[in-house]
Amino acid sequence: MTMGRRWTSTATAALSVVLILAAVLQVHAVGQTLLAVLLLACSGLAVWAYTSPRTHALRYLLPGIGAALVFVIFPMLYTVGIGFTNYSSSNLLEFERARQVLQESAVLEPGSQRGFTLERRSGGVRVHLDGGLATAPLTLGDQPLTAALQPGDPPAATLSMAERVALLPALRQLTLQPPEGPPLRLASLRSFGHVQPLYDAGADGSLTDRVTGIAYRPDDNTGFFTSTDGDRLQPGYRVGVGLAHYATVFSEGRFREPFLGVLIWTVLFSAGTVLIAGALGLLLAVLLNWEALPFRGAYRLVLFLPYAVPGFISILIFKGLFNQNLGEINFILDGLFGVRPAWFSDPALARTMLLIVNVWLGFPYMMVLCSGLIKAIPADLYEASAVSGAGPWVNFSRITAPLIVKPLTPLLIAAFAFNFNNFVLVSLLTGGRPDRLDTTLPAGTTDILVSYTWRIAFQDSGQQFGLAAAISTVIFLIVAAITLLQMRFTRVADEAGRR
Repeated sequence: MTMGRRWTSTATAALSVVLILAAVLQVHAVGQTLLAVLLLACSGLAVWAYTSPRTHALRYLLPGIGAALVFVIFPMLYTVGIGFTNYSSSNLLEFERARQVLQESAVLEPGSQRGFTLERRSGGVRVHLDGGLATAPLTLGDQPLTAALQPGDPPAATLSMAERVALLPALRQLTLQPPEGPPLRLASLRSFGHVQPLYDAGADGSLTDRVTGIAYRPDDNTGFFTSTDGDRLQPGYRVGVGLAHYATVFSEGRFREPFLGVLIWTVLFSAGTVLIAGALGLLLAVLLNWEALPFRGAYRLVLFLPYAVPGFISILIFKGLFNQNLGEINFILDGLFGVRPAWFSDPALARTMLLIVNVWLGFPYMMVLCSGLIKAIPADLYEASAVSGAGPWVNFSRITAPLIVKPLTPLLIAAFAFNFNNFVLVSLLTGGRPDRLDTTLPAGTTDILVSYTWRIAFQDSGQQFGLAAAISTVIFLIVAAITLLQMRFTRVADEAGRR
């Protein structure tokens, strides 16, 4: 390497380090400490990899490693971390920010309100208070502005209420200072008044209400400023709660009962979908592999169409087809058997409907996989089987099934994990309903764990992000455990087969 290139590389590395440190400090300044540490680690690894002469291979792997850390590892660690806090719609802020918001709360001093009018002058807008005081012409904007009040002439022409409303954001930034007395701020569209802080800050960290005299002290057990009688101030702040959310899920009856029920249904839903769709896909693949079958290409195209259509469109179409009063499925059943099933209100029928729709969406994928695996089986095996007089069932049970089950197993495991978190289907088709009646916590009979977590975090239960993150962590551990167990069984079966 020439001296010029060496100096260029050194200068580039130094500039990169400076920019990285500036970015890390900026991320840390906004309160994202974990992200700042992760960014520092990834950036340090990148600088070392691209400047050291001994890391040529690592330079090609580093982009993928960095993407995995930023987009996979960090969100997972962040979710796990939230699960140990009381993060919710009531506890969004850090302590200092929540305290600042409360201290910015203001109250209007009784009897201090004074009406005003606005007059447009060549130099801006003039504010006239009742009593003869007025400002000089002002240029109102979105920045704080303080104006002195002096005795002035009555306004010649005042602005209308509509014009006053248009100036409302600027008027909120205006402070009027009379010759005597405290400054005045906008109290309403028609008056200014003396606005004072609602809470007085104490040396012990407490906030005392000026109006009621009640003192509120920070309670790190709940994340709220709380009075002695239990009254809380909003907003609250985030605090660590340890394993409280996990204990809630597994110990409190109102959480444990729906959680276990939802977990069991999630496993049955995922396993049932994989088994039925896999069996149907395998059957169709075997049939389509029959060379004597006429129009095989047309059949294959038609059977693949459900997979080609976007899933959300198919789900919404099925939602209309299963409608109890107007759906075509009930029209057919009513005409043939005189029944109109309540697909969306009966728990058993709603679950059956979910399985039907999910199998419809999933069997083409299984059919294509099985078709490819069957094509990979040597034709000599089937020719030898035909010579020995074996029939279709013997060919399937002795040749086809044993040779495709091993390569198909990892794909079935992946399909199980996908359906374990199939939020889109449940959300668009049933929304988790009909709701369970045996629990105080909102939970549906068709909810799977991911949709149940969604309802807790964003809908019925007050946006409890910390609790939802804890449940998400449990879901991850369950899926990981089931996947590892299935892979273990597969490995044991492979080893037994080799023996």
